[in-house]
Amino acid sequence: MTFPFVPAPRLADRPLVLGHRGASSSAPENTLSAFGRAMAEGADGVALDAWRCATGEVVVIHDEETTRTCGERLAVPEASLVALRRLDAGRWKGEPFRGERIPLLAEVFEALPGAVVNVELKSRGGRADRGLAAGVARAVTEAGAAERVIVSSFDFGLLAAFREAAPQVATGLLFEPAWHRPVRVALAMARLRPSALHPASSLCTPARLAGWIAAGQAVNAWTVDGPEEVVRLTRAGVTGLVCNAPGKVRRLVDAELGRGARTRSRA
Repeated sequence: MTFPFVPAPRLADRPLVLGHRGASSSAPENTLSAFGRAMAEGADGVALDAWRCATGEVVVIHDEETTRTCGERLAVPEASLVALRRLDAGRWKGEPFRGERIPLLAEVFEALPGAVVNVELKSRGGRADRGLAAGVARAVTEAGAAERVIVSSFDFGLLAAFREAAPQVATGLLFEPAWHRPVRVALAMARLRPSALHPASSLCTPARLAGWIAAGQAVNAWTVDGPEEVVRLTRAGVTGLVCNAPGKVRRLVDAELGRGARTRSRA
């Protein structure tokens, strides 16, 4: 199957600022509170993680198990939505967040109208859940959010399944130093025709960035919070900065460029 190229959401004059799991430095990650706080701080959108639970719904949580963020151990792919919603996903970050629940992807789209949403497809040890790809595609379509979504994954097979399910939605190749094999990335680019590259910020050397940008690729780097790194990548022309403290990063970007916010466009 030949996939069409779909331009990624981007701004004309500055990098997108995307809250990593929301404003995760100050609110419980991957919750509606964290996502709302990111937008209130001036983010253009959020980057979140998606799994399919045992009853088929697409839920937003990073880990395969719920222990770290919910204090009780459930394996997300093996738990029902009812069981997952029983857990408290906010109390670990402080009493003001007690009672936060693991959200559905559909609820995030509803809560953040107009925001850019980067959905990372998660997989268990490389075992791609094609049902997750189909479920995310369905959620994007039902929300009418295709123009503002980027779907990414470290699992390129899972990303291929999503491209089959939703060929008109933007996608991104996720990779980090341990996964950065240039031939592997190049082959995936040729096969999947992704809208963007999503490298770990440590991989964004001047030479690599220049090559990616010259090739016309959108580049959304993660996770970027240090002032020097924000300035360096902004000057280098990255398309997006995925960060834990979006308010701080947005202020740094605006100060560096001497500009305020601009209207988002698709280039």
